[in-house]
Amino acid sequence: MPERLLSLAERHWRLVVLIVWMGACAVFLWQRWGAIQGFALGDTDDNLRMAEVRAWMNGQGWYDLRQYRFDPAFGGANIHWSRIVDLPIAGLILLGRLFMNGAAAERMAVAVAPMLPYLVMLGAVALTARRLISPAAFVPALIALYFAGATNGMFMPTRIDHHGWQLAALAVALAGLADPDRRRGGLVTGLATAFSLSIGMEMLIYLALAGAAQVLMWVADLDQRERLRSYAVSLAGGCALGFLLFASYANRAPVCDALSPVWLSDALLGGALMLALAWRSPARWPVRLGLAAAAGLVIALFHAFAFPQCLSRLEGVTPEVQRLWLDNVREARPITRHPWRVALTIASLPAAGLVGWAWLIWLRRRDERLAPTIAIALISVTAFGLLFWQTRSGPAAQMLGVVGCGALVATLLPRFWNAKNSLAVVLGSTAVVLVGSGAAAPAALSFFPEKAKKQTENEKLNNRANRLCPTMWAMRPVAQQPKGMVFTFIDLGPRLITVTHHSALGGPYHRNGQAIADSMNAFRGTPEQARALIMKHRSDYVLTCPHMNQATIFTAKTPKGFYAQLERGASFPWLQPIDLGKDNPLKMWRVIR
Repeated sequence: MPERLLSLAERHWRLVVLIVWMGACAVFLWQRWGAIQGFALGDTDDNLRMAEVRAWMNGQGWYDLRQYRFDPAFGGANIHWSRIVDLPIAGLILLGRLFMNGAAAERMAVAVAPMLPYLVMLGAVALTARRLISPAAFVPALIALYFAGATNGMFMPTRIDHHGWQLAALAVALAGLADPDRRRGGLVTGLATAFSLSIGMEMLIYLALAGAAQVLMWVADLDQRERLRSYAVSLAGGCALGFLLFASYANRAPVCDALSPVWLSDALLGGALMLALAWRSPARWPVRLGLAAAAGLVIALFHAFAFPQCLSRLEGVTPEVQRLWLDNVREARPITRHPWRVALTIASLPAAGLVGWAWLIWLRRRDERLAPTIAIALISVTAFGLLFWQTRSGPAAQMLGVVGCGALVATLLPRFWNAKNSLAVVLGSTAVVLVGSGAAAPAALSFFPEKAKKQTENEKLNNRANRLCPTMWAMRPVAQQPKGMVFTFIDLGPRLITVTHHSALGGPYHRNGQAIADSMNAFRGTPEQARALIMKHRSDYVLTCPHMNQATIFTAKTPKGFYAQLERGASFPWLQPIDLGKDNPLKMWRVIR
């Protein structure tokens, strides 16, 4: 019976992927229905994305991504994104307006838009598993994806930021790397890389490794020159087209955190050199290796001498902003600084995937699929290693791990099924399924339930504030105040401009380091310093959310600072309290100039 089902899935794999996607979408909608109805764009990036889409639909220029409702006294905030991800959201809103009011159309758009790239990713993961393992191996790979919570979280309704599209593009690039059709594979990897870079730099490390793999595959096998040639042309041409169509005015400067003249120059030079390598293609592999090393050195030297500002972290924040803000961002911390249960849940699937990749490399050691298997395995190792630098690599690490997990199940399970010892059949099959599906860690944790811990009063207040302050209910009385500039926490800024008519100081975006530093210094400094900074930004209001995460940092770091005094009920002659209603978790003051 299992063999018949797998054979059926193998013949109709596209339909299976579509059914899996539709089923996942139904589950996602069910899980997030309350958030959709409440327009709960929980992440700051999701809120800013909606604000950017609205600004464009209301007439702001295609290449002008400046957020003018951030820090208007200084001309708005420089945002490093592109319009690519705005397109499906705006299209869905326009479609929805044909059948419903504007608010309902926006709810529909934020529900549907994140799930569109999920279908692309599912298809790409299935293709990679079919090409590297076996035609039916996509089934266990997709089953493993069910347990990839960090990855799936990027495609949930209301998660309208760009990370889902970038994960999908990375999956497509790797499917191209695994494609036995050399010309098509190089073309797909190059275009997917250009598409991802046109959105943002978050996947740069993995995509660079995929590019290096194209070159090394050519070094090992002269017949791969068609793959290298098509990759070189599609990468350079795709990046040039992406820059022309989507690079904002701000990104036409030599900045490091977006597809700018910096990375476009690297892509054009790299494409030209790879095209030359593919055209020359010496017969001896040591010569090819030497030429490839020389080309890599040329690109590295060009980048170092032409753009020395891009040799460090791409965010380019000042040490002050690093200390006050970036070091406190949870996803920027290594996985070792998270609770062990969280770390295990995130890392177990990628770790199982590494075992699967190692096993698959051994199986393919005399196979023509060895090179792409090694290449994708090394990218997976890199993503796993980056977890120990920043936890934000978790979604990519889990996505890269699911094909390795699929390899464990697809290649080891039949061996246990055919074992003569019934105990080996049961125990071996169970172990392979649990580990290969990514379910081992959740299953193990269920046997060691976390001891019920009585929350302290401060923890209860913290949870309540984080839950309620961004809600439409809490923000409604804020929106009813006359329009003005609100000096508030950086983490509240994007939500504020999305659900009210007010402007805000800013959001957690590295190009706006001065606004971030001013916010931190105001709430952590003396009342006199706070007033000077609030007046500097011509603020009409001050808004806080007592006990939310950022507030707890202020009170812990500076217990005698301006915010800590506000929370204890101190009053200042230049701040007039505003009544937001009973039980509202927010506190607001009018600034008296």
